[in-house]
Amino acid sequence: MSNAFYDAGESRAAKVNDLFATIARRYDLINDLQSFGLHRRWKRRVVKLAQIKNGDRALDLCCGTGDLALALAQCGAETTGLDFSPQMLEVAGTRQQKINRQSPVANLKFLQGDAQQLPFPENSFDIVTVGYGLRNLTSWERGLDEMFRVARPGGRMVVLEFGKPANWLWRNLYFTHLRCSVPLIGLLFCGNASAYAYILESLKHYPAQLAVAEKMRGLKLANVRVLNLLGGAMAINYGEKSK
Repeated sequence: MSNAFYDAGESRAAKVNDLFATIARRYDLINDLQSFGLHRRWKRRVVKLAQIKNGDRALDLCCGTGDLALALAQCGAETTGLDFSPQMLEVAGTRQQKINRQSPVANLKFLQGDAQQLPFPENSFDIVTVGYGLRNLTSWERGLDEMFRVARPGGRMVVLEFGKPANWLWRNLYFTHLRCSVPLIGLLFCGNASAYAYILESLKHYPAQLAVAEKMRGLKLANVRVLNLLGGAMAINYGEKSK
């Protein structure tokens, strides 16, 4: 059965845009429910791998509701969060306003744009991250090309994304969770099971962590690493642009 929000062709971007318009308000809640809150720990791991130094500029692609971009900024990086969904960016802006009332974060801005056509010149950022966004692009390869283009020599590229476990038993159990439990959570808390059945459908068409690592090596990145989380159900890909 096809998914209402997945299309492998020309309408991919429009379908994904419809998806995030549908789930924006409940996105953070359901992320906590479906990952048992672990996504927060994984994003902290991304920030640690970013190795933020004084004066660093960071770009978080597909920033969604802004949690990863905010974490980069709070660690001292001059941060831009970019996303194509105005509904997700609206939630991110509201989150930033709430935090600013307690402890202003002046080094963070959000921008609407396309991760496959970034509005920045080459060699602009010391850190380029993407959390749960690469799989949603029409071309994940083009997304990595753009990350590489805007990264400065010595810059760190970090990708957090759903993975595909190597162990066949764990992989089948994990895919069963994505097929059954996650859509049920989406139905109960978002009123739309298809919005979260999309995760498995998109993952079926995404080559996951090993292919991302191979692409990073093809870009001549240094220190390319794959950090498998939950037995490969999630993964962080890391690489550095050669100086």
